[in-house]
Amino acid sequence: MTLPSPKPGPTVVVCEDDLPTLELLCDHLEADRFCALPAPSAADALRLCHYNNPDLLLLDLNLPDASGLEVLREIRATDGATGGYDPELPVIVLSGRSSDTDRIRGLRCGADDYVIKPFAVGEVIARMQAVLRRRAGRREGPLRVGEIFIDPSRREVTVRGEPVQLANKEFTLLRTLAAEPHRVFTKAELLRDVWGFRSMGRTRTLDSHASRLRRKLDPEAGRYIVNCWGVGYRLIDAPGGEDAGFDH
Repeated sequence: MTLPSPKPGPTVVVCEDDLPTLELLCDHLEADRFCALPAPSAADALRLCHYNNPDLLLLDLNLPDASGLEVLREIRATDGATGGYDPELPVIVLSGRSSDTDRIRGLRCGADDYVIKPFAVGEVIARMQAVLRRRAGRREGPLRVGEIFIDPSRREVTVRGEPVQLANKEFTLLRTLAAEPHRVFTKAELLRDVWGFRSMGRTRTLDSHASRLRRKLDPEAGRYIVNCWGVGYRLIDAPGGEDAGFDH
């Protein structure tokens, strides 16, 4: 009897200029059934992300040809429909820079998580699996919530048939809310799933993005994105009605 072939695991680009660390990571990832693509430079990482459509990028910040943050910014700034990279590609930063300032800078540039060196490989893999679980629905089909239509593959949003141009994080925030339009998402959930924050702190990032998203979806009345005071945000599927008592 022939045993069934194991299903191929997620593809991970491992961008690390220290060759022993690069080999260690790739060996452990392959043992855990990931497909590991080694990238010892920023140029290698961008090339592999462009041509291989990976599921995740492990990204060192100190690279011989460019800063890892520049790689991250390049990926996040691309146009998902016509650009060379997936702007929602999950990225976990690996860095010896351990200050709060460095960690926050990495998260604000779009990292999904930030792991400080030296690290345990098992913890890195556990964090990768957590990020991949959170992003599992990123290639899902189109969503319709009332008058709002979201096409993730084309990164297109329309309201009542009219196109709405959204920035990357605004789009991701809308998709997250639209996944369960009748549920209130807590601020901690949204900061974790959309921005990769591990704690809320004093940031106003979520509130400012939600405000801009609300105005873009409905410039006249500011409907659809509802602030449930003291809890978080939710999406409504039609103007007015049961949600009229919430703050907009």
